Amino acid sequence: MQIRISWPAGNITATLDADTPTRQALAKALPLTSSACTWGAEVYFDTGIAVSRETDARQVVEPGTVAFWTDGDALALPYGPTPISRGGECRLASPCNVLGSLDGDARVLATVRNGDPIRVERVEPIDE
Repeated sequence: MQIRISWPAGNITATLDADTPTRQALAKALPLTSSACTWGAEVYFDTGIAVSRETDARQVVEPGTVAFWTDGDALALPYGPTPISRGGECRLASPCNVLGSLDGDARVLATVRNGDPIRVERVEPIDE
């Protein structure tokens, strides 16, 4: 499944890989709108959905990972170090369910400002 994340200064698409309970819950909630929060080089925002932490949840992820922060019912989109990172790693606030990855350069998220409106929608495949 592919999604588009949009904010006033730009947008990026993401590919969600595994068919997990978290992905299913997110798919049912789309489209959704929220308000962006920033934490170091991470953007996160409330989704209005609550899911359990999955067995393969991770706290340290690659830049551009699409993660679901179960403690905050939020999508977490790290593109660089957070205030608790060690070195240049992307360390999330707590273990998160990994959904997939952003398509393209995740550093475009640096244009997101705290409080920006965020929209997440499913990208429908184009029939040929």
